[in-house]
Amino acid sequence: MNSFQSYQEAVQWITERAPKLGIRPGLGRMSILMEKLGHPERRLKFIHVAGTNGKGSTCAFLTKALVKSGYDVGTFTSPYMEKFTNRLRYNEQDIEEEQLLALANQLKPLCDEMAESVEGQPTMFEICTALAILYFARVTYPDYVVWETGLGGRLDVTNIVTPVVSVITNIGHDHMDILGDTLEQVAHEKAGIIKPGVAVVSAVEQPEALRVIEDTAKSKKSTLYLMGRDFRYETEVSELNRQQFHFHGPFRSLNDVTIAMNGAHQVKNAAVALMTLEVLRQYNALVIEEEVVLESLKLTEWPGRLEMISLEPRILLDGAHNPEGAETLAKALQETYEYKKLRFMMGMLSTKHHSGYLRHILPLVDTLIITEPDFLKKMNASDLAELVRELLSETGRKVDVIVEPDWRKALALLHKETGPDELGVVSGTLYLISDVRTWMLYQTDSEKGW
Repeated sequence: MNSFQSYQEAVQWITERAPKLGIRPGLGRMSILMEKLGHPERRLKFIHVAGTNGKGSTCAFLTKALVKSGYDVGTFTSPYMEKFTNRLRYNEQDIEEEQLLALANQLKPLCDEMAESVEGQPTMFEICTALAILYFARVTYPDYVVWETGLGGRLDVTNIVTPVVSVITNIGHDHMDILGDTLEQVAHEKAGIIKPGVAVVSAVEQPEALRVIEDTAKSKKSTLYLMGRDFRYETEVSELNRQQFHFHGPFRSLNDVTIAMNGAHQVKNAAVALMTLEVLRQYNALVIEEEVVLESLKLTEWPGRLEMISLEPRILLDGAHNPEGAETLAKALQETYEYKKLRFMMGMLSTKHHSGYLRHILPLVDTLIITEPDFLKKMNASDLAELVRELLSETGRKVDVIVEPDWRKALALLHKETGPDELGVVSGTLYLISDVRTWMLYQTDSEKGW
């Protein structure tokens, strides 16, 4: 096939692989691709971030602090909220469409070669990751790359790199169909990003998961900086759009750290980011002034996470989609927001642990609108509603349950149901959050495919 003529053609070539090839964990194809490209990944300094929840927010805190300190920073995250180019950013700006087109045309012949080989053609995420590496190593040359894992860690495509520091935010019940059905198994996969001699920062708490992280770090002779043991934080103020805390680390303390992001979990994510920056100061001669750090954390935003997208009516977006995320969301709804009634809209994938999610959310809601994300792995609204009704029958709690598979109609219902003194929430899979956010802000559809 000839070269792609447009950005849209290139993105279609990448994203159509998701339904065709699915997820194929392993580094074999990526290793071949990097070898064919002359190992561009070896020219970059990566900050590798894994974890069940909080990866995106932690990456946002790190990116903002480094950019504000005068460093050039590449950021690779997934999924995207509005546009495919959100994945690949340089100094907080999306890759230009023409640049993505040019890089896709460089990759396509190599991918066609691999399609004829035993290894087979690269998956969507493998191509996205290779695009990011090419963009950073051959076009923008950042000082640091903030590098978020896609799924797990050990066999995740992003694990092709050797970072200057590794971060494991936390361990929870997510992607257990792929990563394993116990927290120890999930922790083993996340711990796979720990590299020999490379320091690791973590906020993992559960004893069974923590043992895996500690044992892996010890076996790799990697210094582990653990929240609660090596660094800690004390929350002083927690109010809407303003949280303040004191940070205490092994190298220095920072008082009156303020963030605008909501939810107690964001204080924890900010503390993890601070400890990561402290490690880079200690080991990599990172120059970053205290006042710059404080200002950057205050300015950090991350879309789709406790984001108030509308004020009349008040509608909050949050991409909680697993039990731990739901627990965090429920805590924020109880501690941060005021409302007489809670109107809640949700849509899920069919691969998730929904009972655990719902047990945190159902005690809070007055109206539950169940819909479906526009994605091939969606869970049918009727099936999810059946699970909801089973759980409600156990507790005897009365909730108005509405089933509307069309998410646009469900969103219109949420608007209609949410009164002036009430709060509307859209939560669940980020596929749904992406669509709702793009529609509410721009009255257009988001690009599909992660």
